[in-house]
Amino acid sequence: MKLKLRIWRQKDAADKGQMVTYDVDGISEDASFLEMLDVLNERLTLEGEEPIAFDHDCREGICGMCSLVINGQPHGPERNTTTCQLHMRKFKDGETIDVEPWRAKAFPVVKDLVVDRGAFDKIIEAGGYISAPTGTAPDAHSTPVPKADADKAFVAAECIGCGACVAACPNGSGSLFMSAKVSHLGLLPQGQPERDSRVLNMVKTHDELDFGGCTNTGECTVACPKGIPLEFIGRMNKDWLKASGK
Repeated sequence: MKLKLRIWRQKDAADKGQMVTYDVDGISEDASFLEMLDVLNERLTLEGEEPIAFDHDCREGICGMCSLVINGQPHGPERNTTTCQLHMRKFKDGETIDVEPWRAKAFPVVKDLVVDRGAFDKIIEAGGYISAPTGTAPDAHSTPVPKADADKAFVAAECIGCGACVAACPNGSGSLFMSAKVSHLGLLPQGQPERDSRVLNMVKTHDELDFGGCTNTGECTVACPKGIPLEFIGRMNKDWLKASGK
């Protein structure tokens, strides 16, 4: 395949940044999107140019590091797919592809396509945990969990914290990410002791970190590579109202 790439280049957080055009040729349709960027970076390095910085780690759709906006869509055109699992056969030979970083106030650009998602870590630190006594692990069946609750908790736990929901939201809200974390623990017996403080502290931290508010546009769940449903935001809001006494 032969492609024209328009890629966001930004030296550092203080740089204004701009889109730069690159032509690539000989790309296999079976290559992943990140492998295609690897090929371009190898060429740039051999030519003495600065390679394009982008986040990646497991390349198996698990870690959530591959944060790219491709043709205006977080993670690209294929639903329920991370950038690292997106293959070039989803594009046409000769196509022009725009590649940008997440665009959100809470995720400042560090360099090129890399953004600082430390705000998510701070939300987790505010309440994404449970209190557990030290010692040997309890028997798996010692605390019964209704199957319906267990199933929903598993769905919530699929969130990989990539931030696509924030990038897709017109308000830059992290509500889908936060609600998945709140719901995951709130649905399980182990998460009940901190249930009220968890949702209050996490929502408070979210709002303090320049994330926007949720207006239920639903763009977040469309962009989510794991298909986290919008219903978790409603569950989180219900928990917050109860915990705040409203």
